[in-house]
Amino acid sequence: MKNFILKGDIAYSENKDKIKTIEQGYLVCEDGICKGAFEKLPKKYEEFPLIDCGEKLIIPGMTDLHTHAPQYACRGFAMDLELLEWLEAYAFPQEARYASLEYADQAYDVLVKDLKKSFTTRAVFFGTLHKEATTLLMDKLEDSGIVTYVGRVSMDRNGGMNLQETSVEKSIADTRDWLQSIEGRYNRTKPILTPRFIPSCSDKVMANLGEIAESQNVRIQSHLSENPSEIEWVKDLVPASSCYANAYEIFGCMGSPEAPAIMAHCVYSDQAEMEIMKKHGAYVAHCADSNMNLSSGIAPATKFLEYGLNMGLGSDIAGGTSLNMMDAIIASIKASKLYWRLIDSNSRILTFEQAFFLATAGGGSYFGKVGAFEDGFDFDALVLDDSETLSPGGLSIRDRLERMCYDSGKCVVAKKFVVGQEIALG
Repeated sequence: MKNFILKGDIAYSENKDKIKTIEQGYLVCEDGICKGAFEKLPKKYEEFPLIDCGEKLIIPGMTDLHTHAPQYACRGFAMDLELLEWLEAYAFPQEARYASLEYADQAYDVLVKDLKKSFTTRAVFFGTLHKEATTLLMDKLEDSGIVTYVGRVSMDRNGGMNLQETSVEKSIADTRDWLQSIEGRYNRTKPILTPRFIPSCSDKVMANLGEIAESQNVRIQSHLSENPSEIEWVKDLVPASSCYANAYEIFGCMGSPEAPAIMAHCVYSDQAEMEIMKKHGAYVAHCADSNMNLSSGIAPATKFLEYGLNMGLGSDIAGGTSLNMMDAIIASIKASKLYWRLIDSNSRILTFEQAFFLATAGGGSYFGKVGAFEDGFDFDALVLDDSETLSPGGLSIRDRLERMCYDSGKCVVAKKFVVGQEIALG
């Protein structure tokens, strides 16, 4: 069905500080594009089929700006370890298993099945260094209807047993071969260059990724200033850099406003790093749950917003333990309270409106006009049954939305649309 109308209780971000609500409103889809949300249906759309959602909530789909697909199978393990220990003991051995296509097929089936039922309509994934397994992941995501970026991970040093490319030349060749093999293959799934982080990529690999990004107009994702030990490591590895972000800049891996990079975490990013990210139009993927789980720290989320950085939320599976982007919203708010209380009393606490914006329109903007119900935006929408969380006295739509996020386990995704296409949830 190309053209249709959803009727129900509508909520979406008008801007980062305001959620617009329409009681029993009309949300119009025409050829996969949102034509707006209305209190009264315009006459020119009266012939469109109407789907009456009753008192269910209708909100934009959510974007997961940073997550590791192969780590979904080991989520919830060893959350008492710090980042670098955890990578070596759990994440890297898990990723090494994707050399087996049989294992990758089974593991990615589980991930994609759960992703389809989730609140996520757009996502940016790390794969592994294995070309075949990464392409298999892309195949499955393409079939799911979710719109994604997927990266084959580059990693030619400090990867440990069975998870390190054998040479600089092999690393570069595998990236180029992978890009060539998938060219023109997908409609909803795009490649993204993925140096895991500077400690895992030699200078030559980083420089070649920067050259590929520019010459082939491919975007880049990586990690930035996540952990104090990692930051010190980068200083030793790239002594010419003024800061971690500048190390990416040196190798041409910070992207551009036309093809922005995603930098995950940014827990310790200071004014200098914020200036570099803003200059390049880079996106901060704020991963509050993972930052706490792996003892990395608390990112200054409200400072990034106030500085005008592009920003969204990430689940960061499996440093984060849940695909649920409503959990990411709440973790972000809680983390900002800790930042205010423990680190900087002059900072501001992230409001619910701001956190909801980051999960929808903030992260969605990485994909273009995505994450709101404005005219001309892609029609990504969730129809949510929050009946188990309602109050006997009744709640406003905005308050229903907030309660639902804090009690998302009782919320049911009744329908899910991506670019106007309904996603099969089963």
